[in-house]
Amino acid sequence: MSPLLDVHELSASYGRAQVLFDISLQVQPGEVVALIGRNGAGKTTTLKAIMGLVSARADRLTFKGQSIVGRPTYGIARLGLGYVPEDRRIFTDLTVAENLEVGRQAQRGGRSPWDLTRLFALFPNLAEMRGRRGGHMSGGEQQMLAIARTLMGNPEAILLDEPSEGIAPVIVQTMAQAVRAMKAEGVAVLLSEQNWAFAAAIADRTCVIERGSVRFQGTTADFLKDEALRTETLGV
Repeated sequence: MSPLLDVHELSASYGRAQVLFDISLQVQPGEVVALIGRNGAGKTTTLKAIMGLVSARADRLTFKGQSIVGRPTYGIARLGLGYVPEDRRIFTDLTVAENLEVGRQAQRGGRSPWDLTRLFALFPNLAEMRGRRGGHMSGGEQQMLAIARTLMGNPEAILLDEPSEGIAPVIVQTMAQAVRAMKAEGVAVLLSEQNWAFAAAIADRTCVIERGSVRFQGTTADFLKDEALRTETLGV
């Protein structure tokens, strides 16, 4: 099966400082792949490079078989690749319902479209605050809204940056349920996480990044067996 997202030898820089060195990974339809590593390892930059948000070069970078090298971010999004940044970027002056409407795009791939009914079933907390402005929500509530808004675009894959960071444990569980729901719908997920235990609970495969390079890539089961790797690269 051809990968939905195919990244081969991706490198990226901030000015003269190179921060990614030949990152290669693939994500299949309906697969959850976790990028894990310490703070500053290059996880967020990998997602930004894929979305065209930082200066990058690659031997191959394709989504649905189409090269996305050099495409503008909005063009990549229109192909069906969603992105939830670490800082969420919700519209604080708009209500929950208005934020969701902003993200609406056409249905793709013959799947049932994500609409308000389905999203409020996935995130019941949002249903209770549909009239609340984004700026009056907690960090965890904003994270749910950011994911729901991206799903309103009916993406075929989502890049999810640090979904569990700084939020309450009960909402972390909601995040895990949401990722599993996406997977069940055939949506591919590439998520960046420092919380390896959270990532391991939902990911099919794991990619460990250290100092901008891939240190390990394989099944999550194999990652969990390698205690020495976790100690050396994650300090746990």
